[in-house]
Amino acid sequence: MSKEIFYAKSHEWVEFLDDNTARIGISDYAQNEMGDLVFIGLPEDGDEVEVGESFADVESVKAVSNVYSPVTGTIKAVNEELLDQPELVNSSAMESWFIEVENITNRGQLMTEEEYNKYIAE
Repeated sequence: MSKEIFYAKSHEWVEFLDDNTARIGISDYAQNEMGDLVFIGLPEDGDEVEVGESFADVESVKAVSNVYSPVTGTIKAVNEELLDQPELVNSSAMESWFIEVENITNRGQLMTEEEYNKYIAE
């Protein structure tokens, strides 16, 4: 399976590591719109996430925003590095995953990169 990235309309990206596991972060577009991130609040390992429900919050110099889950499943891992260095998301949004989710039962409505680029261009 190639490393294909999918996107949600709420500006999260999803990279499926296999059929039931994925990493989730926010898009470069989203971090750019928010400005410099100063804080990221992440959930705990073992928490459940559901499509369309907030699982984290990010605070920038401009505002506080929620991060929504594009999939339903169980949190397998949290990127602890972001707790101390939220600015990593600004420097490399596509490398800075927030959570890893396993036992995915619903993938919501995901877009390909091409579809997402059209969506944000509108």
